[in-house]
Amino acid sequence: MFSRQAPVSSHPAAVGRDSRGWQLQVWVSFALAVSLCGTGLAWLPGQDLDRAFMVMGYVFCLTAVFVLSKSVRDQQSTAAESPLWRLVVWGGFAVAMGLTGWGLLRMNISETYKAYLGVSWLYLVSSAFTLAKTLRDAHEAALAQARAEARAQLRRDLQQGQTSDSQ
Repeated sequence: MFSRQAPVSSHPAAVGRDSRGWQLQVWVSFALAVSLCGTGLAWLPGQDLDRAFMVMGYVFCLTAVFVLSKSVRDQQSTAAESPLWRLVVWGGFAVAMGLTGWGLLRMNISETYKAYLGVSWLYLVSSAFTLAKTLRDAHEAALAQARAEARAQLRRDLQQGQTSDSQ
């Protein structure tokens, strides 16, 4: 039996990517959040121990955000993570947020200053989630494009091999 092959395109399929405007907005937002938090912590009245606690809390929250983002994204594509790993990831995020919030609330500073630090901290966490997603999307798009280009090259090579065999 004769089977007809569909024509093979030499152009790989387009891979969806975030716009440069979106990427710029995400990075500017994250930088602004870091700046606001840094300014608030640099001018934090009170004891150095309070400032050190808050810096550690903010850094702990940032790392927990990136780990949680990766874990949630990985879980969508595969179920390779164990329940204990999910407990560690979600627990770490909850502990980071809880301890930082507790530290902020127990500080002996004005309510206005607590509000500034709290809002800038939540902005930092929110923008870090968005940054993590944007970075992961860019990485996955680059992988998808590389796979598409490799498939297209393989098809071209196969077509050239078929053409030279028929001659």
